[in-house]
Amino acid sequence: MSTLRDLVEEHTGLGPVDIDHLHRLAGDWQLLSDLSFADLLLWVPVEGEESFLCVAQVRPTTAPTAYQDDQVGRIVGGPEVGHLTIAYSQGRIWREGDPVWYGDTPARHEAIPVRLRAADGESGAVIAVVGRDTNLSTARTPSQLELNYLTTADDLAQMVADGTFPPPRHPGETTSAPRVGDGLVRLDAGGKVTYASPNAQSAFRRLGFASHLVGEDLPELTRRLADDPLEGTDAANRVLAALRGEAPARKEVEARGAIMLARALPLMPAGVPIGALVLVRDITEVRRRDRALITKDATIREIHHRVKNNLQTVAALLRLQARRVGQPAAKAALEESVRRVASIALVHETLSMSSDEAVEFDGIVDRVATAAMEVATTESTVTVRRQGTFGVLPAEIATSLVMVLNELLLNAVEHGFPSPGEPDGAGAPAEVVVSVHRFRKQLHVTVADNGQGLPPEFDAESNGRLGLQIVRALATGELRGTIELRNRAEGGTEAVLVVPLGKR
Repeated sequence: MSTLRDLVEEHTGLGPVDIDHLHRLAGDWQLLSDLSFADLLLWVPVEGEESFLCVAQVRPTTAPTAYQDDQVGRIVGGPEVGHLTIAYSQGRIWREGDPVWYGDTPARHEAIPVRLRAADGESGAVIAVVGRDTNLSTARTPSQLELNYLTTADDLAQMVADGTFPPPRHPGETTSAPRVGDGLVRLDAGGKVTYASPNAQSAFRRLGFASHLVGEDLPELTRRLADDPLEGTDAANRVLAALRGEAPARKEVEARGAIMLARALPLMPAGVPIGALVLVRDITEVRRRDRALITKDATIREIHHRVKNNLQTVAALLRLQARRVGQPAAKAALEESVRRVASIALVHETLSMSSDEAVEFDGIVDRVATAAMEVATTESTVTVRRQGTFGVLPAEIATSLVMVLNELLLNAVEHGFPSPGEPDGAGAPAEVVVSVHRFRKQLHVTVADNGQGLPPEFDAESNGRLGLQIVRALATGELRGTIELRNRAEGGTEAVLVVPLGKR
């Protein structure tokens, strides 16, 4: 199914600003749907036709839906869209007409024009229509909660028609939570509570307020309940801002070990501020789990930091030992061990600064490549460069992969090119290239050099070098991948590594 933007761009002449407004409306209209106990359908007029296209739909969580089938993408015309045409052409909310039937389900139609308020505050032209369709099969005498919900819904519907709803979204706020069912408080123009749903009453009770909310000055009550006076004042000021017609960001209020998330919205149908709507949600358990996870993450990062320090200490001890060894073979073995330990320490250093068990691997590879260039034994400098990006890799892959790449790079710069005094090949600058790309949940890595190539009798399986044994063991074992060493057609050697990136 096409997205809202795709449908609007394909069938209408609406511009980017209008489409963004429709996106914000579709992102915030669950509130209106729940308060209305009704399905909401967003209709746009089809360019060049006397018909309307449904580009978005939301069902209420507080009542049964009027539509069992998805309506997005449906184009209707004729008498069926008479109410939409009136709302669109006359710019007013349409509530006339008899119930209609969808199969065995009776429904009441309403149509709300959608305006985008101009920068100067004036109401703009109608750009779409919201169909508010209520399932009447369970109609009954409404309760006090339902009456307050419907009254508030009518105020918000008028604000949609005025172009003042939805409010601008604040940076970092990805959802419109809390929702109607979490807790709803309605305020008059003076900030006094005229209605509080049972869930809202419960949320304030957990903050330490045992009385009934109706009649209370909510900004003052919020300021008084909060443990932190500054936080309480901030929360109260946001409610006052909503009473002035502004749309402040959400705010958490903490008191007596409980935490409540509050969102204040202005109620100003026809541009007249008549009060505010405050949605609240008890998030005590959510924040408790969040804090536990933060503590756990901090502990894991500290462990990685200590492992990195311990590995660096081991590397320093091996380096000291290498300086005291007189035998060249033993000295070289110790120096190789230093580099291996240091490459693992790089991963743990990166993990100690990460918020999860994943690392940005490109920086690690570049540092390993720089270290490999420093041990080149050719008279000319060996250049090591990277093509492509590894991206973010989980820790269990990164630790083994950095060991493999470290061995392959060291092998290339130490053994891939003629030693000093030996004749070189074509005389081209010595170069090692690490190429990487992702393909079908696999990581394909090639380490290629333009050196002298593999000797004719070379057999990767029987080769006794420790570095190649480490590469084979990690590639096929820990990484569950494949490794192949071969001569390049244009000269030199390449190692081809394939690592699966699925669940391990």
